[in-house]
Amino acid sequence: MNDKSEVQSIHVEYDLPHPPSKVRRALTESDLLAAWLMENDIRPVVGHRFTFKAQPMPGWDGIVQCEVLEVEPQALLRYSWIGGAETSRLDSVVTWRLTPTPQGIKLTLEHSGFLPTNAFAFDVMSKGWRGKMVDRLNEVLTQVA
Repeated sequence: MNDKSEVQSIHVEYDLPHPPSKVRRALTESDLLAAWLMENDIRPVVGHRFTFKAQPMPGWDGIVQCEVLEVEPQALLRYSWIGGAETSRLDSVVTWRLTPTPQGIKLTLEHSGFLPTNAFAFDVMSKGWRGKMVDRLNEVLTQVA
């Protein structure tokens, strides 16, 4: 069990029956990423600042400010993820790793940097990254040529 007084991370692995190039497109092409995650203006270029936008909810304005920190074509995408209310501001990092497998790809997500004040975001995002997000990603990947 995680000690709630320490920084926490979400770690999830997805085994997907799709080639790395298709999965990378779903992570880095704005229209495809928007179809399964949130509206955005991403470009996979180190230093590019972009924004995710979603429906606001109590305690969150629906905006996530990001910056691309690292890109390794077909292997890695890392970006900052900053959003939330002043009292529970989430200043974190999202890392996607793509590892080819005989059946397709293992996509590894690490969303790190959740402080004790981010407990609500950690709980909600843990469920989302482990549940509906992978289902929506798979739907998009199935439709992409």
